[in-house]
Amino acid sequence: MASIRFNNIEKNFGKTKVIHPISFDIDDGEFVVLVGPSGCGKSTLLRMLAGLEEISGGEISIDGRVINELDSKDRDIAMVFQSYALYPHMTVRDNMAFSLKLRKADAAQIDQQVGNAARILNLSQLLDRYPRELSGGQRQRVAMGRAIVRDPKVFLFDEPLSNLDAKLRVAMRAEIKSLHQRLKTTTVYVTHDQIEAMTMADRIVVMRDGLIEQIGTPLQLFDRPVNQFVAQFIGSPSMNLIEGKFTHSQGGGVEALGHFWPASGLVNVEEGRDVVYGIRPTDLQLGTLTAGAQGRVVVVEPTGAETEIVLEIGGQSLVAVHPGRLEVKPNALIHVVTDGDSGHVFDQSSGKRLN
Repeated sequence: MASIRFNNIEKNFGKTKVIHPISFDIDDGEFVVLVGPSGCGKSTLLRMLAGLEEISGGEISIDGRVINELDSKDRDIAMVFQSYALYPHMTVRDNMAFSLKLRKADAAQIDQQVGNAARILNLSQLLDRYPRELSGGQRQRVAMGRAIVRDPKVFLFDEPLSNLDAKLRVAMRAEIKSLHQRLKTTTVYVTHDQIEAMTMADRIVVMRDGLIEQIGTPLQLFDRPVNQFVAQFIGSPSMNLIEGKFTHSQGGGVEALGHFWPASGLVNVEEGRDVVYGIRPTDLQLGTLTAGAQGRVVVVEPTGAETEIVLEIGGQSLVAVHPGRLEVKPNALIHVVTDGDSGHVFDQSSGKRLN
């Protein structure tokens, strides 16, 4: 296992800067997810850590040792890619053993490490099959097994689940998290899927345009996003955002869409300031005919455990998630309410959090 430090790391492709100087640490045994939209620099950062991209500036160190000039093979890192990259003419056993054979490990050590990895990943019955005889999930487990047998200091995952169907992605998320809990190996995982980030990470690094927007635990990012970008990127469905004016009346809140939206923790915000009010769909609760903002139901999406409703209030669409089942039809009029502790307020020009 190992700790990792990124110190003012940057990356240029010619005159184009794709990663601006960024710095953060990853603790020994931690599972950190780099998340962000396409083009934000997360995969490039991972490839620099792996030694697959040159570093334009700054330093990367593992356990205090700077690795900028080390060859990829000397960094004691194992990487699992989006494509399985299995050798089609080799069995599962030979695919998993290949890196050990290149190191000229003895046959007994190879058999032991391949056997251990196969047991961890439930591949013991598949060792004599070829990749063409495996499902997508089984192939991904073989790719993970090939990384495990190396017993590296650091595991790197580059969007490993994006080629799988939705049900299999859920199962593989659980397998990867369970694997980390057993092995306790420092893991850096890249994805654009914020659900993967929320469910798997010890800490999340949210990136945009080559910069870090926020670092924190999944619940820290969900409960206290530092700006509008993080607020909308983390959480599904996305946070509702409403432009309005701040007011200190009624204990503090935002006047928007012809309604007052309460928010706490805003004692230093001036009256009448242009702000954006944010509310999670799960915090937008059904009110009564005499309380809350009235909206027209546009779409109803029942999922069994909960009901997702798209509302139109003051010409703007908002999403509410109601626990359980709700008998409501499109074009019906319903009221929604919020409480002050659930309201997020952002500056309209900078997007930064105010409460």
